Amino acid sequence: MTESGGIVTEAVAEEVVLAVNGAERRIPGGWSLADLLASLELDPRTIVVERNGIIVRDRSSFASVELVADDSLEIVHFVGGG
Repeated sequence: MTESGGIVTEAVAEEVVLAVNGAERRIPGGWSLADLLASLELDPRTIVVERNGIIVRDRSSFASVELVADDSLEIVHFVGGG
């Protein structure tokens, strides 16, 4: 927050537009892949993520993969059964 001439303003993170499974999605700037998955209530252990045509193999890196404008994500969710 910043105070200028008695007016308090709050910096607002820029919005990022990307595609998730072909649908446009808007997220706050600075979000990681882990943040997106948490917002979608997806368990990283049960999905595979492809980012811009490349599979993100290392699940431990999800928190450090920053999402940027025009990223294209495909998320495949595994379903168990018999």
